[in-house]
Amino acid sequence: MGLSSNSSNESIQLCIFDLRRGQHEGQELDKILFFFPSGLPFSKQLAVIGLSEGLITFTRIFSPQAACDSIEAERHSHVFHEPEPDIWMVLVVEKSNDSEPIWRDDALRKVLKEIHSLFVMFHGPVRAMLEKEPGGGLVRRHLYSFIMDYLRDFLVGKKFLLPSFRDCLKERGTVQMLTITREAAIEVQSLVRVLESSAANTPCYSLILFQDLLVSTTLSPDDTINLFTYAVLRLTPRALSSGTSSWSYLRKGNIASNVVTETNVAPPSSMPESFYGSSDISPGEDNNYHVVRPLQSDKWSKGKDGYLVTDLWGAEVGTWVFATPTVLLQQTGERMYLCAYQHRSLTLMLLIPISSIPNGEQGVSAVKQQVLENASLKILKIEEKLSKGWGGENAYHVGGYRYLLVDGDRNVSRASPATKVTTLTKESLLAMNKLRQEVELEKNRAKLDEHSCEKDLEVCIRAKNNAWVISRVTRGKELYMVLEKANETLLYASDAVEKFSNRYCDGTFSLD
Repeated sequence: MGLSSNSSNESIQLCIFDLRRGQHEGQELDKILFFFPSGLPFSKQLAVIGLSEGLITFTRIFSPQAACDSIEAERHSHVFHEPEPDIWMVLVVEKSNDSEPIWRDDALRKVLKEIHSLFVMFHGPVRAMLEKEPGGGLVRRHLYSFIMDYLRDFLVGKKFLLPSFRDCLKERGTVQMLTITREAAIEVQSLVRVLESSAANTPCYSLILFQDLLVSTTLSPDDTINLFTYAVLRLTPRALSSGTSSWSYLRKGNIASNVVTETNVAPPSSMPESFYGSSDISPGEDNNYHVVRPLQSDKWSKGKDGYLVTDLWGAEVGTWVFATPTVLLQQTGERMYLCAYQHRSLTLMLLIPISSIPNGEQGVSAVKQQVLENASLKILKIEEKLSKGWGGENAYHVGGYRYLLVDGDRNVSRASPATKVTTLTKESLLAMNKLRQEVELEKNRAKLDEHSCEKDLEVCIRAKNNAWVISRVTRGKELYMVLEKANETLLYASDAVEKFSNRYCDGTFSLD
């Protein structure tokens, strides 16, 4: 099962193109690096990219430092993201017949940002790949396999969904933290020191998760988000047992308005052979270059020693030993070995610089063994302690509230459990989606205004079903809340927010 690369349904289109390429007549195709659905005729692909390029050029006249980020047409929404200079990603979605918009531009843009961040973590920058192989075949092959594997996580049955109004109480691009006691925190810090000492004098990093929640990290914020996202997608116990992402934006409900039908997966047969690079490799390149596909599902498993293993990176030359996965750290630009260990609900990720392990897999194996010898008892103790204090899937549910808390400075979010959010009516979710869109527009205006200081913001809306939909933004922190069983007065709703803020947010969102 997978996505159809030749789907005739054009309600969703995703493209990546390079403004530095294909600027001469007859070379226009050269600028296309990725297009979904790839079976769309080149004339239509070029029409979408040509329109996007025109909008970028036009808006740069008025805003040279920040070109357009979204365009609302009569039938479609166009969402733009420039992750690297002159490398553009554009997502085009067809509008629904609902009176209220089902999409939110910022949520869709964060999908584009996540695709690029994960791609760079595994394969490096797009521009660097183009410089390595100017023909473009190398980067096209990698982008095609990577993004198609990524999009499979949005499949429900035979239907393909993007984040919509039903996901308005989720925040992509953040981590979710586990709240632990001071005693447990001391134990975790002790474990981190043991992990780092196991690599001798080698500077290494670690990430620890319990279930799908972050416990500890020694990585930079951006690298933490990337590794946390990948762990939840493919490595945590739930991801391993289900074979799919445990942090899915897909929800039950009326989905007919934002789907793409899938059939079978196949490379785009309508493409010229050279377009995806099988014939435009430079003389030094191997035509059968192995494309690592880190987002393929059902490719990780737990070994007898507790370490997670995969054949996605191939095998070490001349052996049957699976090659250790590698990632590129955004902060240091250094490529690292990724070693993942799992005991029950606890997942440990250890990142070791490739440059510090001269003898390859043999050296990695020695570090893994050292970790087992030094840290096994601590891992058992911490997992047991965290399990005893764990409140289950509804640990962060607050009766009567459906909420989302976002700390933008720390890139951390906390929300009502998904099973509780699904109890909200469509009217409430549409109202919250619209409210978040307005708040994001206000935040973007403030960023563009050089003389603007950070403003506090409070918005309360009475939805069609009489639910209260509330937002408070202050000092880099955001609170979004739906109250469906609140009293009719605004005073009651405001008092409910005050109580929540004082009890769960240390008064951050209180008006006093």
